[in-house]
Amino acid sequence: MAGAAYKRVLLKISGEGFCKPGGFGLDPDEVRTIARQIQEVADTGCQLAVVVGGGNFLRGALFSKEASVRRATADYMGMVATVLNGLALQDCLEALGVDTRVQCAIEMQDVAEPFIRRRCIRHLEKGRTVILTGGTGNPFFTTDTCSALRASEIEAEVLLKATKVEGVYSDDPHVNPGATRYDHLTYDDVVQQGLKIIDVAAISLCKDSRIPIIVFNLWRNGNIRRVIAGESIGTRIGEP
Repeated sequence: MAGAAYKRVLLKISGEGFCKPGGFGLDPDEVRTIARQIQEVADTGCQLAVVVGGGNFLRGALFSKEASVRRATADYMGMVATVLNGLALQDCLEALGVDTRVQCAIEMQDVAEPFIRRRCIRHLEKGRTVILTGGTGNPFFTTDTCSALRASEIEAEVLLKATKVEGVYSDDPHVNPGATRYDHLTYDDVVQQGLKIIDVAAISLCKDSRIPIIVFNLWRNGNIRRVIAGESIGTRIGEP
């Protein structure tokens, strides 16, 4: 397939990708930038499913502690936040001519299809970009875990985790300028070294399904296309 090293990809974009660094809510320029990058991928013919987070509006675990709201309730609120991001991204993509569907793990029939694995795969086969919202549909699970789950379900070749840093580091590079960036890690390395870039449940799912994870910087324009083209950027997590 010209321009792409993978046939089917699961891309995880955290909520913070939808606003300026350190910001809150939806920033129209950031959403359009993501949409343009995804359009570049769609033009290669790569089948792309996108899981979106909702941390630009609310992080369930943190909000639960700060607001004395039950964790399950706060997590459901976070799931709704992902739908806001998904709908905004859908309209921006369609304005660029990218055929797009939004699916949701919780019932929102007026704005999104339910997530049905076979329907999702069929959309991908027809060249549609599928935006997956609502997390797993269950509290106490992160959108990272959702990404690993959906990647396994749709038989994606790779899980791409778009972040605010260049890859996986030995320490937080924003706090410790001397932190080392890794080019490659095994699934076990991430768990044993306690690296916080992705949660343990997601690592376990990807290891069982033999799906590699590539962590890269979303805010470098064109990086989504580059990583899907097979360029060596970010950190690859996989087999030894």
